[in-house]
Amino acid sequence: MKKCLLLTCYILFLTGWVRAQDFGSYKLVEEIPYYSNSVSDTNNYIKERCVLDIYYPKDKEKYATVVWFHGGGLTGGSKQLPEGLRDKGFAVIGVNYRLHPKVSAVLCIDDAAAAVAWVFNNIEGYGGDSTKIFISGHSAGGYLTSMVGLNPAYLEKYHIDANRIAGLLPLSGHTITHFTIRQERGIAGTQPIVDDLAPLFYVRKDAPRLVLITGDRELELLGRYEENAYMYRMMKVVGHEQTYLHEIKDIGHGMAHLAFPMVVEYVNKWSRED
Repeated sequence: MKKCLLLTCYILFLTGWVRAQDFGSYKLVEEIPYYSNSVSDTNNYIKERCVLDIYYPKDKEKYATVVWFHGGGLTGGSKQLPEGLRDKGFAVIGVNYRLHPKVSAVLCIDDAAAAVAWVFNNIEGYGGDSTKIFISGHSAGGYLTSMVGLNPAYLEKYHIDANRIAGLLPLSGHTITHFTIRQERGIAGTQPIVDDLAPLFYVRKDAPRLVLITGDRELELLGRYEENAYMYRMMKVVGHEQTYLHEIKDIGHGMAHLAFPMVVEYVNKWSRED
């Protein structure tokens, strides 16, 4: 299987669709489409945006993988392979997704789910372990992390059980309905909404392990710590034993670089346990 996937990547590389390069004991493959050709060929924006990069250990088998969703309010940003997650013994996958207002915000979530499904279906071909797939992201990326992992319907569409995710690690993400979605509906940013586009709507005992990390409650975006604290409390109320909440003091929304060591620690710890 691994040889077939690498041969496919080599063919795509020759045709200019995929770029691959070595970085010591790691390999980077860029611009991999995560939708099928039958989907990508119907829309140039899907072809442009719905791609991912994978940075993975070359000489290691059964490694863990962190799927990373960039921030940007669902309206901006592009795929990243954060330095704080690279060269840690696991793969990192940076995902692009379509953006509002070119698409409705709900399609951002659908793209995120399609990318996660691609990882489940393909990571073992690169040497990884599909039982050790973690999802993370900052801000809007944290929101996408929670929505894909907590509402099983998004991954069910792609025949993947969301409970196969080894852990969700959203950084400073909304747990109420995202502010861009509220803006779509003409709702003020000071009006919190918890509906079917809010991670809090999907509090459940059988969810994947969940680590909520925010900046300082006094420096964060409006209510961001408090809504994550409420998610933490409600997950505990329903009996979800492995929900954790961390507040990084003395820094606001731009806290991701200080959160990466915690993400690495959880990924390594849970990978060993599994």
